Amino acid sequence: MHINFAMWRKASWQLIKMDDKKEWDALDVVSKWLIATRSAVTLVTVYSCIIAGILAARDGYFSWVPFLVVTLGLFLAHGTNNLLNDYTDFSRGVDKDNYFRTQYGVHPLVQGFFTKPQQLRWFFVSGVLATLAGVYALFYTSFNPVVIGLFALGAVVLLAYTYPFKYWGLGELAIFLIWGPIMIAGVYFVLSGQWNWNVVLAGVPYGLGVASINVAKHIDKHDDDKAKGVGTFPVRVGEVAARRADQIAIVLIYVVIAYLVFVPRYFTPAMLIVFLACKDALNALKVLNNPRPAKAPDGWPAWPVWFSGFAFQHNRHFGGYILLGLIIDALLRYFLPAFWPIAF
Repeated sequence: MHINFAMWRKASWQLIKMDDKKEWDALDVVSKWLIATRSAVTLVTVYSCIIAGILAARDGYFSWVPFLVVTLGLFLAHGTNNLLNDYTDFSRGVDKDNYFRTQYGVHPLVQGFFTKPQQLRWFFVSGVLATLAGVYALFYTSFNPVVIGLFALGAVVLLAYTYPFKYWGLGELAIFLIWGPIMIAGVYFVLSGQWNWNVVLAGVPYGLGVASINVAKHIDKHDDDKAKGVGTFPVRVGEVAARRADQIAIVLIYVVIAYLVFVPRYFTPAMLIVFLACKDALNALKVLNNPRPAKAPDGWPAWPVWFSGFAFQHNRHFGGYILLGLIIDALLRYFLPAFWPIAF
């Protein structure tokens, strides 16, 4: 076994499909963890933390050590959740019979790459490391009640997302809240010691972007989930209503950003750069107008992924633009503070 840095980069940016156990066994520990936890998806956690870090830096509260520790801890916590998600669905029989997930990415339990005890050990080690980062945040903030509450909420969502939240149709809402206003405002609070409602609102667009991927994925899986008794939001409300809700989520991303620029003026007009992602947004909105095709269109490379592919493409570009906009915004606030004063 050798350290495969190329696989680290690849697994951090795209979902890996692998069928050969010998190829799996030859991977280093980090590569296995990145693939097993679907790090191309858990990268959204890093984006949320960077958004919070830039906002804190803009307001004069940034510190590297707590930022890096909390970001790494949350990234590990997201991966831990995915390990538990796979273990729970596998144990409940949901992931059997060529289920949706195994058609586009590695599922170590279904494919026999891990045994159930091995999966639990990986879950335990990842969970302990994530918890240690949380404990650091508690000590760093002198056990502030807000941080204690956020720590407890994160633990509950991590353990309860797969079951029962996802089965109650609440998983998508939890994802929006956690990866948007809660995580971004929470990391900002750890760095600043301040609860800022503008930061909470600033977390909404990215949370909606992450949730739009999740809703789209569950629309893609609607028939399989319904057959297996998994009551996701699309299963609960129906495929058509779920498509409309996802369209609303994508539109609201841009409405909230425009509001933050022009009403409280929390953002400078530099943040309007995110509208460069509108082409991808419009593509996603257009596709969501119609039901999922019965089979892959000619040349489509990612089947059975359909709606979630468009939502993922949009969020990746939108996420890049929002980070660029925030950096420019922070520089304008620092060097030209009178250019676009905050209204309230």
